Formats: sequence, structure tokens, C-alpha cells
Amino acid sequence: MGIEGIGARVLRKEDKRFITGKGRYTDDFKVAGMHYAAFVRSPHAHAKINGIDKSAAEAMPGVAGVFDGKQLTGDGIGNIICGWMVHSKDGSPMNMGAWSALATEYVRYVGDAVAVVIAESLDEARAAAEAVEVDYEVLAAVVSAVDAMKDGAPQLHPEAKNNIIFDWDIGEEAPTDDALKGAAKIVEIDIRNNRLSPNPMEPRSALAQYDSAEDHFTLHTTSQNPHVARLVLSAFYNVAPENKLRVIAPDVGGGFGAKIYIYPEEIVCLWAAKKAGVDAVKWTADRSEAFVTDAHGRDHVSTAKIGFDKNNKIVGLKVETIANLGAYMSLFSSSVPTYLYATLLSGQYNIPNIHCNVKTVYTNTVPVDAYRGAGRPEATYLLERLMTKAAKELGVDPADLRRQNFIMEFPHQTPVIMCYDAGDFNASLDAAMEAIDYKGFDKRRAESEKNGMKRGIGMSCYIEACGIAPSAAVGSLGAGVGLWESAEVRVNPVGTVEILTGSHSHGQGHETTFAQLVNERFGLPMENVQIVHGDTDKVQFGMGTYGSRSGAVGMSAIVKALDKVEAKAKKIAAHLLEASEGDIEIKDGEVLVKGTDKKLGWHEVCLGAYTAHNLPEGMEPGLKEGAFYDPSNFTFPAGCYICEVEVDPDTGVTKIERFVAADDFGKIINPMIVEGQVHGGLTQGIGQAMLENAVYDDDGQLLSASYMDYTMPRADDVPNFEVSTTETLCPGNPLGIKGCGEAGAIGSPPAVINAIADAIGNDKLAMPATPQNVWAAINNA
Repeated sequence: MGIEGIGARVLRKEDKRFITGKGRYTDDFKVAGMHYAAFVRSPHAHAKINGIDKSAAEAMPGVAGVFDGKQLTGDGIGNIICGWMVHSKDGSPMNMGAWSALATEYVRYVGDAVAVVIAESLDEARAAAEAVEVDYEVLAAVVSAVDAMKDGAPQLHPEAKNNIIFDWDIGEEAPTDDALKGAAKIVEIDIRNNRLSPNPMEPRSALAQYDSAEDHFTLHTTSQNPHVARLVLSAFYNVAPENKLRVIAPDVGGGFGAKIYIYPEEIVCLWAAKKAGVDAVKWTADRSEAFVTDAHGRDHVSTAKIGFDKNNKIVGLKVETIANLGAYMSLFSSSVPTYLYATLLSGQYNIPNIHCNVKTVYTNTVPVDAYRGAGRPEATYLLERLMTKAAKELGVDPADLRRQNFIMEFPHQTPVIMCYDAGDFNASLDAAMEAIDYKGFDKRRAESEKNGMKRGIGMSCYIEACGIAPSAAVGSLGAGVGLWESAEVRVNPVGTVEILTGSHSHGQGHETTFAQLVNERFGLPMENVQIVHGDTDKVQFGMGTYGSRSGAVGMSAIVKALDKVEAKAKKIAAHLLEASEGDIEIKDGEVLVKGTDKKLGWHEVCLGAYTAHNLPEGMEPGLKEGAFYDPSNFTFPAGCYICEVEVDPDTGVTKIERFVAADDFGKIINPMIVEGQVHGGLTQGIGQAMLENAVYDDDGQLLSASYMDYTMPRADDVPNFEVSTTETLCPGNPLGIKGCGEAGAIGSPPAVINAIADAIGNDKLAMPATPQNVWAAINNA
């Protein structure tokens, strides 16, 4: 292994350009003939469009075109789709309402686009957009998923009676009911998972270019998966043939799931560039637009009950969930409250019987889709709040109840599809309890009480499913694409290496960790390795980055390609050195014959591959190999988080005194990057638990549509995290990786709320635990 190989704490290669202001984001690109787009958006949550008067806007200075939804659909641009088909429990397909990138007859949420202005400058585009007059017939709106299902509620789509998209279930209902009937103790909970706005640092942006001579489009965009973007833009939205469309995702300033999808703006900018006869159209969201157009996350309302036998062993779990999907179905929205949520309801526990029913519902709100963790935070929050409540009602320690019900033997088949392949849940629990001095908590609580404060401790034992796979399995569950990954390793004649990957980096550190794989394999310095990604004209088709898949799936594809490169390099070296192929090893940038002093430099072997003067008979010149990797199973990161808080009972102000995280991510490539990923996830989870909440009024107006009303966590809201890892290797991929990108956001909310609930003695505390809500919960305890 080189000093920069697997397990090394290597500084990120990409950070030099980021911290010196040399990153290149979509909004940084400027091209000749570039125009700007400004969207006319509905101020109403629900209305009929009776007419649009564009005449005043069209006559304004600099305006190249003003277009509406009827022109868009008239040119054959297709409706936005949901890419994961889910059937109701009666076998009927989900009720997917039409979503045009520009509304044609009805608007269904505040921010729904009805027209676009293309102009020479941004100021001119915005001024003209304000001059477009839309005749709206305002209709009644509904924002609560529970209310939307009631008789007489406003109906959003004719396909969905009572606004129900699908009524789905998983597990066996009758055996679960029987198990609960025979339980010695039943514990119940009503729970809400609050709605969140994703708020990546970089707003969404699109730069669409049209070359009329070649009839070719190029789209620079803030995407987590540019190849999938090109696929749906061509195959489903009919913007351009796939071979006539290039999609580039350059530096992307955070995604968190919100940049997986294809939004109306990318579609419209591409179409409008050709329609208006201009060379290029750029649009970049301002923060106000982002709040009302970026897909929101979470927003579940659930009831659950769990049964225990007389020995406190779990006998059954039953869950009823209503998931708000907003006004339209987004790309992966149907999968989040189903196969990414309910399949993780077993948690770390041996639960023999589980049944979950999920109803998904349309409302007059921003569409809801995957946000960091996507379904797994919702499952973990429900289960871990329930386990802590159960421990209190059973009169046992929360750690002991969890330990008593841990899965101990692997592989373990849950009642809800997932088969866990490996894990050691006790190891993470032990590490977290030792780190926080769990035994000494009562003494610390007593000290707080002397000072008039309330102290609490809460834990969360999470498990998640990453590297969503295999393709055949997700295909059988309704996924519209495969979930493999591709890689190509190009070794240049001088021995430098280019890794072309279908994964996409938007903060994960791929340029560093992927290069570490090459250093581990061949001992080459990391500066000799270049990572290429995010361009559909350069990289073979790939599936992008989300669901913590870059390591387990993306790196595994690279490993397969490296295997092929290594095998060919050894054949060439054995021929040149007149040795047996089995005696060749590659180490520290040299190619050696084991047990002898015979060797060649790595660059000499590579040059030999390209000069082709002396290759083994029948071998093709060059040293370039590609690979696809389709996982055999999900990976299952797991861990234990413990949070300790102190609450001021007079004000409800909560301070997190300590937060410890013990995670099992399998093999770790770069501990420093993993710690950074955990820190970021923990901060987002604490933000959900204590600060963030997307709130609508009854008319469908988003009341939290700015940072004046939507509170993002800052440095003084979080403690210095204490993180550690245990390691059980994943048997399903060649590196033993499990994934780390979402864990912090999954496990932290229940740990925080359990701690605050413990401090104030009120299990009904809901997220976000703002000072006002905590103070009210104290006084209602």
C-alpha cells in the first residue's frame, strides 16, 4: 500500500480550487449570445388559468420571446414523470397526475410555473415577467395530507380520488395482528416527521445551448446524475434525441437529493433556446425561488404500535403512515415512503412480524421527494422514538431493551424484504455508551438539577440500506432504471491514470478517494491520477450519486476495471521480463519479478503497451479497460448515536452538551472524509430535530420561504461531535464498503428528541424542538 492508499487520512485534492474561489459552477459559465430566463410563477396554491396576456412583455426591451404551457406541449414536450412505479395493495397502478413543465390549465402550488420570458439581460427578463398578466380563477387549496383524503376536500388531479396516489402495504397483516393480540405489552405512538427544505449551498441552475447548424443541445446543470438527466430529457420529455444532447454537471455545491431530479426549468431552458432562436439560455434560482421550487423532504404522519412478550422481546410492529407528496409526483417520490422507508422498519431488531400501510397523497404544496437519507430517517425516527417510549413504559433502561432485541446472527431476513448481510450492533452501542460515560449520567443530571436546569440523554440505534441494488431486484419493485455503476480506467503512455466514473461528486471527495484506490493498487502518486465525471460526452453511461452509492457501487466498478488493467499490465511485464505472469507484482510504481532483482518502471510497461513493439502474441495495444458493477445486495451501514442535552425550563432553550456517534461503515477509504460526511449529516439531522420546518398556511402559502422564517443550523447550534467507527466488512462488494453519506442525518433526530423528551419528561415532544415548542411541552407534561 502507498502512503496515500486505503485507510490514509489524505487531504482532499479538490479543496484547493474550492477554497481559492476557482471552482466552476453552472452559474459561472458564460457563452456568446447568452440570454436569460425568468419564470412567471403562480402566486396561488390552486387556481384555473383562464388566460395569459403576454403582449406587454413581448414588447419590452431585450425580450426575445415569451412562452406559455400550451406552446410547450404543442411542440410535443412531454410531462414530467415519476420513475418508480408503485402499485396499491389491490394491484392497481399509482395515480400519476399530469405535470407539464409550464402549467396549461391549472396551477397546483405556489411557485408552479405558467410562462417563461427569454431576454438579453436578467433584469430585462425579470421586468418582462412581471408584465405578463395571468387571469387566475382561484380555487380552494389543501395542504395537509390527512385533510386532503377527506370527502369534500379540493381535488388536485382527476386520476386520484380523494387525492390518494396509492394505498400500499408491506409485510403480513394477519400474523402481525395476531402477534400483537397475544403480546404482554403494547406501546403506541403518534408521530410526525416534519417537512424540510433542502437548501444546498448552490441554488439550482441551468445553461442551455442550442447549435442550429448541428441541431445539437448542450445543458450545463446542477445535477447529481447527468446521464439520467439526458435519458429522461430525451426519452420521456422529447427535448432532443439522446445523441443530440450533451449534459454536463460541473462543480455542484451540494445536492442532498434535491438535485437528483429533472425540474421544469431545465426542460424549459432547452426548449426555449431553440424556440426563441437564441444561442443559449441561462436560469439560476434565487433563494426565494429555491424555497418554492426545490423538492421538499419528509412530511410523514404515522401511528405505530409495537408488542412485547413477558420477557420484553418484540413480537410485532404495526405502522400506518400518510405521506404528503405535494402537488405532483417527482422522479423518485413514490419510492421514498415505500421501498426506502417501510423496508427499514425492522431496524437493528429481530422483529418476527411487521406490517406497514402507506397512503401517499397529493396536496397544494411543493412536490416532495428524496432528501438526505430518503425514507430511512423517517423509519429510524419512528422506530427509535417508539423503542425509547417502550423502555420507559416497561421500566427498563433504553440501552438494555435495545440490546435484548438486537439481531445477533447474520445473514438475517427481515419480514419486510431486506436481508441484512453483516453487522455487530453491540459493538456500536458499547462504543457510544463508553464514549459518553453513560454510567455517569445520573450524577450529571443531579448537578444540572442543582443549577435549576433539566438534563436528558437519548439514544438512537439506526440501520440504513445504501447502494440501492441489485438492478433486477429494484426493477421487480418498480424502478424505471438499473442501479449499477460504470467505470473506465485509462492508463496513458507515460503511466498517468484517468478514472472515468459514472458517479458524480458534489461534495463527497471523489477526486481524492477514487485516486486513493489507484495508489493502493499500483503505488502511483495521487497527483498522477485524474478523475473525470459529470459529462455525458466524456463518460460512459452512469447512474450518478445518491443513496451513499459512490463507494459501494461506484468504487466497486473502478476496482473491476483496475483488475482488468492490472491483469493486462502483468501479461505485458511478464513478456518483457521473460518471467511467469504469476511472479509479477506491481508495487510503489514499479513492476517486479518476485524473488529476483528484475524490474521495470510502471511507466516503461505502460509505454510498451502503446508503442506495441514487443507485446505478447495476439494482444491488442493500449492499456484501457472498462467495467460495469451491479451489486448483489444493498449495503447496511449501522450505528448508535447518543445525545446529552441541558434544557432551561424557564425558556425552553436547549443546549446539546455532548453528541457521540459510533458508526459501522465497513471498510473506510479515507477517515478524514468519512468524519466530514458524518459531521455534515449530524448537523442536518440536528437541524431537523431542533430548528427546521417548512410551514404552510391554509391557503397554501409557504410561510417559511426565507431564512427569516426557516432556521438553518449554524456553528453555535451544534456541539463538537465525538465520532468513532467499528468495522464489519460488507460481503457484497470487493472493497467491503457500506457507505457513510447519509448516516448522520438518519440517526441523529431521534437521539436528540429522545434526549430532550427525557429531560422534560414529555414523550409527546415533536420536531422541531424549538424553544417555544420545548417550553410548551414542559408546561404540558
